[in-house]
Amino acid sequence: MSAPTTAARPANAEQTGRRIEEVLDRMAASGDPAAAAAEELVRSLMDFYGAGLARALQVLSAAPGGVPGALLGDELVASLLVLHDLHPEDRDTRIGRALDSLRDQELEVAGFDEESGALRLRSRASGGCCGSGTDAEEAARAALACFAPEVREVVVEPAPALLQIGSSPAPTGNR
Repeated sequence: MSAPTTAARPANAEQTGRRIEEVLDRMAASGDPAAAAAEELVRSLMDFYGAGLARALQVLSAAPGGVPGALLGDELVASLLVLHDLHPEDRDTRIGRALDSLRDQELEVAGFDEESGALRLRSRASGGCCGSGTDAEEAARAALACFAPEVREVVVEPAPALLQIGSSPAPTGNR
């Protein structure tokens, strides 16, 4: 008799990460010895799973073709690799991957401030953004949370307006 198969529930990496941080903060603030032991257990489990991820990444990297791009492009897998400092891509590549995942936005990197974690993005749409950039900022922030958590602030700047060059108006009246 085989065991029933269960499908893993899809996890929202950003929400789950925030929830874990909140619980750990509450446990640390309580001063309760049982909470301290539970916090140590959680950290030990994270170390254990991190070691397993590192080993899986090592095995995949040695395989023909290396680590599949689809695996690195998965938000949950990418966030776990970043969490454990295992993601093989550098920050700029991960930021590019996150922005590429935004199908409805045309954004490019205008600059990144290492100290503050502020990422400036520019709309590639000609003539600038219509309306506010808050939708683009929210979409970028959500995508970047999984792929590049070192980005702590996102600012979307409108694209420079294009100048219309036409013929000068015909002279009027007085000669």
